[in-house]
Amino acid sequence: MSLISGCERGEEFSFEWTPGAFTVNPDASPEAKQLLQLLYDVSGKYTLTGQHNHPVFISGRTEEAKQLTGYYPAVWGQEFGQSLANSLDGVNFRQRNMEEAIRKYHQGFVITLMWHAIRPIDDEPGTFDGNVMARLTDTQWRKLLTPGTRLHQRWCDQVDVIAGYLAELRDAGVPVLWRPYHEPNGDWFWWCGNPERYKKLYRMLFDRFINVHHLNNLIWVFNGTEIRNNVMPYADFYPGDDVVDVLATDVYSENFQRSDYQDLLTLANGKPIGLGEVGKLPPPDTLANQPKYCWFMCWSGYLAEKNKAADIEAVYDAPNTLTLDEWKEFVRESTPPN
Repeated sequence: MSLISGCERGEEFSFEWTPGAFTVNPDASPEAKQLLQLLYDVSGKYTLTGQHNHPVFISGRTEEAKQLTGYYPAVWGQEFGQSLANSLDGVNFRQRNMEEAIRKYHQGFVITLMWHAIRPIDDEPGTFDGNVMARLTDTQWRKLLTPGTRLHQRWCDQVDVIAGYLAELRDAGVPVLWRPYHEPNGDWFWWCGNPERYKKLYRMLFDRFINVHHLNNLIWVFNGTEIRNNVMPYADFYPGDDVVDVLATDVYSENFQRSDYQDLLTLANGKPIGLGEVGKLPPPDTLANQPKYCWFMCWSGYLAEKNKAADIEAVYDAPNTLTLDEWKEFVRESTPPN
């Protein structure tokens, strides 16, 4: 039964699906199942290099990584944004970036997407500080999580817009590492800080995207943030094994604490894990000691700002990381012939 019954319902590169990893969506597309299987296969062996791009840049930061290292990263990151047209996170770039995601997938990149959503009481476009990092009252939260209320319907309308873009990728056969409502164990975004509310919100989104929009191309990523002051344990916010394919954490302190890695690994209980966002790249020796991280994604603008050239080259050249060409070779070797 639907949890939201109160709402209206370049170079060509591809691979064949072979049954393997279990997806939380039983109707997941062959491409999504294959990508998840590949994450299981790569886990403990290699870490995929990755780069985020703000909406305005399309793939500009990915190209920057190529210029700095001589290699393309294996993971292409982007988001849906929320701000005024032609600004850094302009909502007018969404269609263009979906078309780019399709191109990048056919070039062999792994696609990961996210969304700094404004509060459902607000209208787009919004601002990061005024809408994404604002709060909802207890009454607003109660109404948001209650099907049939006006605020719940506003939320449905809000997420349906994003579902429309993700459906374009579904119809194009593009699987997506989808990181909804990330860093919930922090205290900065409107969805942060309250475990029970967050878990209901996550599951509500899962239900609507799966049962209403049939977005079978999504690999669902529970993405926390590193444990430090004002940050609660990952486990407090974990929405459940039945709605999470992959777990990830964001690390900006540059420390890559072993305890964060171990806590995430324990919570994952065999599911793949990754570094959803980083500022400073994880050094090769860190990845050697924390080998289960399947990928990292450097935040847009941080590659050159937070990392020395020699350190960037060391990560991209390391034997335990995979650039785009190396990832494509790994896929070929991991995929049985027809």
